[in-house]
Amino acid sequence: MTSLTDPSLKTIRIGAGAGYSGDRIPPAIELAEKGDLDYLVFECLAERTIALAQLERSQDARRGFDPLLRDRMEAVLLSCASQGVKIITNMGAANPQAAGEEVIRIARELGLTRLKVAVVHGDDVLPLIHAQDLNILESGASLQSLGTSVLSANAYIGAEALVQALELGADVVITGRVADPALFLAPLIHTFGWSMTDWQKMGQGTVVGHLLECAGQVTGGYFADPGYRDVPDLANLGFPIAEVSADGRATLTKVEGSGGCVTVATCTAQLLYEIENPSSYLQPDVVADFSGVTLTEVAPNRVRIQGATGRQRPSSLKVTVGYRDGFIGEGQISYAGLGAQARGLLALDVLRQRLDASGIQALDSRYELIGVNAIHGPSLSAGYEPYEVRVRVAMRVSNRKDAERVANEVEAMYLNGPAGGGGVTKSVREVIAAGSVLLPRDLVQTSVTTLEL
Repeated sequence: MTSLTDPSLKTIRIGAGAGYSGDRIPPAIELAEKGDLDYLVFECLAERTIALAQLERSQDARRGFDPLLRDRMEAVLLSCASQGVKIITNMGAANPQAAGEEVIRIARELGLTRLKVAVVHGDDVLPLIHAQDLNILESGASLQSLGTSVLSANAYIGAEALVQALELGADVVITGRVADPALFLAPLIHTFGWSMTDWQKMGQGTVVGHLLECAGQVTGGYFADPGYRDVPDLANLGFPIAEVSADGRATLTKVEGSGGCVTVATCTAQLLYEIENPSSYLQPDVVADFSGVTLTEVAPNRVRIQGATGRQRPSSLKVTVGYRDGFIGEGQISYAGLGAQARGLLALDVLRQRLDASGIQALDSRYELIGVNAIHGPSLSAGYEPYEVRVRVAMRVSNRKDAERVANEVEAMYLNGPAGGGGVTKSVREVIAAGSVLLPRDLVQTSVTTLEL
């Protein structure tokens, strides 16, 4: 961790402690204890995650934040506090205020005597969207067509409010919905005093954030393919660290001795992740241009990143809208041995006939053999005869009762289907879907409150 005071000389180290809500915790502990960090960032919020969190908050006003918040904070808070490492996270989800209060409770339980938590508000725009004439980007339908099924609306805010939180001296910054790269861009703006209209620096900071946001995905997770892309010691995969200088140039690395690897190939895979147009990556802070990015391996597990730029930020913010979209009834049953695939196909045919005759109105349905055609469809599975298969039927319907009927029909294959079926599982779950709309950014007002121990 650097102690230099001149921003022009400073290099800061930012670690990525999580890439999604259920991510592994041991690599974050390794970063907190051995990463020599200035900042540890936990990116834990996906599109549907926040809609589900809003549903939880509607049932209990004390909930609605990330379910692993306590586990993560108990694991790293003492190490970070003792070394002066600041934590930034979107684990506030639908209830950042309650999350901030939980962090204070955890700090007290751990014996800390001083901690300042800043809570960022303003991403929840549900009261605003109904007054606007908005269309759902994915379907083109009017937002109003969703009626009372809408549960949540959260805008992707940028780095500005997070910078404000850091300027207030926060040790922990808790946010809800924020653009993933902004979690990493904010400490760069704060540390180096970057202007938020310096589009080149905003672009370069955004590429750093984009490379870090999925944590282990850039150190070899979701990359390994034995014999083609081998990743050493994948079982002990380490999470990445970015060393960033005041001009925005960065080097990606990981804790010495940790598993995984940082190579041009792993960084390229992450650089292209979720990028529709590399020259026009729309973010709330900048329209980033990654088309000129260069990745250079300067030493084992050290890759230099430079060449990103950007232009003026968009006039609108993306808003994720969560809404109720029916129920899914699902059942599975296995067949093994000689003729397993034929028996599985017969089971699917029988289930299709029975469900068609049941009068259940399917909104969507899937009939598939896991291990044969569930992912790539029937054409690529031709000529392949497995020893065992698993029948899966899933149907989305408008009500829970019909979803239960679907699941029960699969279970009935025990005594009413082909020979040798076993291992039935069934489930019924409500569907919380996510769509997107654009909202004029000047309608979204953020604020920061602080909590102190």
